[in-house]
Amino acid sequence: MGFANHVKTVVLLGLLTGLLLWIGSFFGANGLTTALILAFVMNFASYFWSDKIVLWIYKAKEADQKEHARLYKLVHEVVHAAGIPMPKVFILPTEHSNAFATGRNPTHATLAFSMGILSLLNDTELKGVIAHEAAHVKNRDILIASVAAMIAGVISYLAAMARWAAIFGGFGGRDQDNGSNIFEFLVLAILTPILATLIQLAISRSREFHADASGAKMLHSGVGLASALEKLEADIAKKPLKATSQIETTAHVMIANPFKGGALVRIFSTHPPMQERIKRLRAMTF
Repeated sequence: MGFANHVKTVVLLGLLTGLLLWIGSFFGANGLTTALILAFVMNFASYFWSDKIVLWIYKAKEADQKEHARLYKLVHEVVHAAGIPMPKVFILPTEHSNAFATGRNPTHATLAFSMGILSLLNDTELKGVIAHEAAHVKNRDILIASVAAMIAGVISYLAAMARWAAIFGGFGGRDQDNGSNIFEFLVLAILTPILATLIQLAISRSREFHADASGAKMLHSGVGLASALEKLEADIAKKPLKATSQIETTAHVMIANPFKGGALVRIFSTHPPMQERIKRLRAMTF
């Protein structure tokens, strides 16, 4: 299961890179280089400071070791099994049930848990959630997400350039056939960024599956995480987060999609269907 998810991630990143190279061929070296530099700078900043930003957005505070002795005990047990350094532990002051991992690498990692999830889950379930988040840290999923975001960002930037070129000077393309130019413009400016986003989201869903499997392997059981996800799904259905621009841009880091959505939302979701995750976890044997 883990190997298959690794292969899927590599294939999807390859497709995203191929899409970038294809769209870049319309602009020559200068246009592609400019887009790459801008995207690299933006994602470099995101990679190094996104942990502070997301913790600020959710008003998270570092957990007191005495007050949250239960949580620290479980985190210690999991990170020992995972073979990673002890991360910082933060608390989100909300009754909404969720958790996430952030930080640029295993030595600069933070695990954050809402007050809601701490009261909702028993120790076995909470340990499953901690293992999932520790797996994200160990698998360097934040780096993978940053690379995917950078490539998708370049594609979106080049698509925007194409739209501006069409508005102010026409879209010349690589030949002068008008029908061909219109078709190339539609693909380049409209369809390509949508395709890039879908691939980026598919990578995110793949890494969620992999974190589920890796976390279950750490604990030699997927039952605790499966039970936790069932409770989280029911709790979020009753009290989903209100979608705001800040929450929407950070929802991908959560262990569960904090919004209640229909089929269209699931197509553009950063998370796999919850029932599929639960089914896979319960089918695992160790």
